[in-house]
Amino acid sequence: MAHESLMAELDRRREKARSMGGPAKLEKRKARGQLNAQERMDVLTDPGSFHEVGLLGASGVFKEDEAKTPRDGKLVGFAKVDGRDIGVVINDFTVGGASTSATNSKKIGHIRRSATEKGFPFVHIGESTGARLPDAMGSRGMGNLLGNDPTQFRRSRESPWAAAALDTSFGSSAWMCCCSDFSVMKKGSIMAVSSPRLVSMAIGEAVDLEELGGWRIHAEYTGLIDRFVDTDEQALQEIRRFLSYMPSHNMELPPAQAPAADAAQDQLPLLDILPERRTQVYDMRKIIGVIADRDSVFELKPRFGRAAVTALARLGGKVVGIIANNPGVGGGALSAEACRKIIDFQVMCDSFNIPLLRLIDTPGFVVGKDAERKGAPGWIMNMMNATSFVTVPCITLIVRKAYGRAYVAMGGGRHNDELIAWPTAEVSFMDPTFATSIVHGLQPGQEGFEDALNHIRKADEVWDMATIFSLQNIIKPQETRDYLIRVFDVYRSRKGGGVGKHHLQNWPTSY
Repeated sequence: MAHESLMAELDRRREKARSMGGPAKLEKRKARGQLNAQERMDVLTDPGSFHEVGLLGASGVFKEDEAKTPRDGKLVGFAKVDGRDIGVVINDFTVGGASTSATNSKKIGHIRRSATEKGFPFVHIGESTGARLPDAMGSRGMGNLLGNDPTQFRRSRESPWAAAALDTSFGSSAWMCCCSDFSVMKKGSIMAVSSPRLVSMAIGEAVDLEELGGWRIHAEYTGLIDRFVDTDEQALQEIRRFLSYMPSHNMELPPAQAPAADAAQDQLPLLDILPERRTQVYDMRKIIGVIADRDSVFELKPRFGRAAVTALARLGGKVVGIIANNPGVGGGALSAEACRKIIDFQVMCDSFNIPLLRLIDTPGFVVGKDAERKGAPGWIMNMMNATSFVTVPCITLIVRKAYGRAYVAMGGGRHNDELIAWPTAEVSFMDPTFATSIVHGLQPGQEGFEDALNHIRKADEVWDMATIFSLQNIIKPQETRDYLIRVFDVYRSRKGGGVGKHHLQNWPTSY
């Protein structure tokens, strides 16, 4: 009977923990169209794959709080996504607003540490209010709860991290989005350091939710979130898609797929997308869409630093990272935001053995008072530094304009394994119109300007670079896809099994 009683007690405790915040709170979420923590787990992970740890965890600060803190507000454990292991944490907002306290901090630390040490991705689904009060108050609370894990925010990029900001995402939910390689946010959610109520008290004025940390703020101004969606289900599917491009850890290659029969698209439309007039703008994303395997392009930070495009994609079934200038936005001139976006992407790709394709069509960097106030010289040098440290295979293609220092920062010169160009490419220290004015002292419209301009443009043509082997090949646009598939295979590291040296793996996050 003693054994039967103990087994029954275990069953009772398990059932209590799985009830989360209780039927009333769960019903309210359902009425609002919000998934609960268990439902989010079911959407994110392969069916039946979740192995929970810490099911019986509860508040470890105040004994009287145990009964009302099942799981201490966090579902944590191990699961599979597309058959591969992940470590996963999903906040349960129905229990104390998924606030951070002693027990759930230990639970999260265990999963994060295990994922890093054993070599599989870590996923954090955030919806939380921040630190639990009064647990964290006073010197005892601070001593118990904060700063006891020196590895908590250490990103060595040994395995990929992904995070979501859903609904109310303060404190740890925001921290994890900022530390992760990929983060997704549901529209209508708010991600910020603290709640509007606390911020309002701190600054003495009312704070609007959207202005504090709405999705547009992070899409267009902070760049802290990579993708934006309308529903919980879409957010969780975005994480699954991101992980499909990632290796489980940094000592293996990204997963290859057998390309579909129609993966290779007709390449001739490239000639229609690229304007014949050098001053006419176009959308570089259309060119990327034709070169890559059909439907494989996964763009990151699409509304931040929009003069640059960063995207994961596949070529012949193999994962590549694509960095490109987009002349459709500001002529493709690189702003401080675009530099930061490119740096972030290079860091991720080099850390996880993803080869890089760079597509150049830029007149240079954004200049002016606003650019200088944003620290443009520092961002340019950060970009150069990151570009110089990349160790994965890199192919740089000059599509059209490649001027000045931006040519080098975008992977020109010897910052690549192979530099190629289309016949439409032109390379020089600056735009030929400006160069004509500086060299010849002539302004557009003045007599002799057009002749001088044509002379300078002739020198900008890419043929001379091929003559002196400062680039390795000039190819037709319609030859590009097949050429890239071949040369990425040529330049893979056979000695290291395709694994890079990871010089950028400790680069700071969200700097």
